[in-house]
Amino acid sequence: MFMWPRAAVCFTPLILVAATLGLASAPEPVKAQEVSSRTTHALSLIGEPKYPADYAHFDYVNPAAPKGGRLRQAVPGSFDSLNPFVVKGVPGAITPIYETLMSNSMDEPGAEYGLIAKTVTYPEDYSWVEFDLHPQARWHDGEPLTAADVIFSFEALTKNHPHFAGYYANVTKAEALNDHRVRFEFDETGNRELPQIMGQLYVLPEHYWDGSDGRDIASSTLVPPLGSGPYRLVTVDAGRRLVFERVEDYWARDLPVNVGKHNFDRLIYDYYLEETAMVEAFKGDNYDFRIENSAKRWATEYDFDAVKDGRVVLQTFTTQSAAPMQAFIFNLRRDKFSDPRVRQAFNLAFDYEWMNKNIFFSQYARTDSFFEGSELEATGLPGPIELELLEPLRDQVPPEVFTTDYENPVNGDPAAVRANLRTATALLQEAGWGITDGKLTKNDTGEKLTVEFLLVSPTFERVVLPYKQSLERLGIDSTIRVVDTSQYQARVDTFDYDIIVNSFAQSLSPGNEQRDFWGSASADREGSRNRIGIKNPAVDALIEKIIFAPDRETLIAASRALDRVLLWNHYVVPQWWSPLRTARWDRFGLPETLPAHAAAGGFPDIWWYEEGAAATAAANTQASE
Repeated sequence: MFMWPRAAVCFTPLILVAATLGLASAPEPVKAQEVSSRTTHALSLIGEPKYPADYAHFDYVNPAAPKGGRLRQAVPGSFDSLNPFVVKGVPGAITPIYETLMSNSMDEPGAEYGLIAKTVTYPEDYSWVEFDLHPQARWHDGEPLTAADVIFSFEALTKNHPHFAGYYANVTKAEALNDHRVRFEFDETGNRELPQIMGQLYVLPEHYWDGSDGRDIASSTLVPPLGSGPYRLVTVDAGRRLVFERVEDYWARDLPVNVGKHNFDRLIYDYYLEETAMVEAFKGDNYDFRIENSAKRWATEYDFDAVKDGRVVLQTFTTQSAAPMQAFIFNLRRDKFSDPRVRQAFNLAFDYEWMNKNIFFSQYARTDSFFEGSELEATGLPGPIELELLEPLRDQVPPEVFTTDYENPVNGDPAAVRANLRTATALLQEAGWGITDGKLTKNDTGEKLTVEFLLVSPTFERVVLPYKQSLERLGIDSTIRVVDTSQYQARVDTFDYDIIVNSFAQSLSPGNEQRDFWGSASADREGSRNRIGIKNPAVDALIEKIIFAPDRETLIAASRALDRVLLWNHYVVPQWWSPLRTARWDRFGLPETLPAHAAAGGFPDIWWYEEGAAATAAANTQASE
């Protein structure tokens, strides 16, 4: 299961994510009266929800957190729209004004609790779901939020954005049963995740988008839209700044799901076109919190006075969730990457060990799983349940899936580099490529193997340049093209690239989003997350095993089996991972016990404004020793 971000934790605009959910031959929806149903306050994919119906608040929040202060964040690039629910335009970080039917818990994987929805009802076969809405739910203009708004939102999102059309493709019927009850019926049974997917639906105000004053939910706009969430948008400087203010009479402020959250009076998002300017702006106290993704900067540029005297706090965060698979990914829609031996040769030429030592200050570990560091990661050889899942696919997957534990090639010293390049050359020859006039050439067509690395961050050039030199030793010419955010997004959405850097984030409860990551049905759908272009029946089969896993044990085994098949097909050149590096000006309080499954310690949702909080905590610690 993949949870959409409710607020900007990192410094990027809302990126809409979705999964293709349709099946070719799905059963008819089951009538509600044919199966027993359950009404509950929460949903969980792993056993029962942690918190009972009468919970007061989540354990990881400070229920007495003070309200006040401002939070300034930086966003790379620009924006030209405030409507993230259509394809056109680059949307700003607008999610603080909106709410979903349910909200995730940060200290348990695969769980959602009612937000707009007071309760949720579903049958034992998961063929439909009904949400009862809080009758006190209100839009910022005071109008009630009703089931009609939910239906309007579902129809608008699935009509106007391919992500949502795919994500909610299993819905065969959506209807308002009364003003505060809505029902969704599905085209398949046994898919435990579908009720939770519907709980992630953003709810938009039908009366606001009624066409008056030129408002059109199908178009981009720079007019601040109406929401129902904890913040309202009050200032728009197109392409440069967004300012939100906390809604004092926010209807859901005192719900258990919100206690201790949304503590800042003002949220300010400033946009920067250039990375260096953004870094210097942080040093100059022009914004408050920064996630540092450059190992070099982390090692060499965080020694300025404010760090030395404690006004800026440096902190790394880890979670119990899987580390994302960040990688160079191949566009398989281009024939030159169709042979897995060619793709494997690219990995053999990638000298990660040299880069980590000489460029990254030895801060990283190499990623060798799509579920890195979790119980879903494939290790050793397949176990009994995995073998049951894999055996019917034996003729469709690489033989190494059954015989060899996947490991990335190791470079780092001249002898290892030469050996790996020799192996890469042999693989390329087996795939029908040879050297002509110093260039790798397809033997039967005379085509030269050239590649373009499409980047959005100039800082990544220093990573690609040494890789480019290694590829040249194989006769592969490569170029680097750095484009701005809007160009990059347009090219990625339309699959106009050879190789890009991509990151695949996974939860501990994988499900329907796997269809969007790797499923054949999403490979040619513009804007999908199947940016590799995988069309593999074995992968499709394993995705379905994950989605319809009857228990946790089978889910783990199916995830591990999928991990093996993806790795041994060499769809990516894995990169690296590290704890999340952050820097912040010392003006924020945060809970003593941070949630186990939240990035950056739950920032900003459960933090609050408190000048000198870290210095005070350090002084108290010293005094008690």
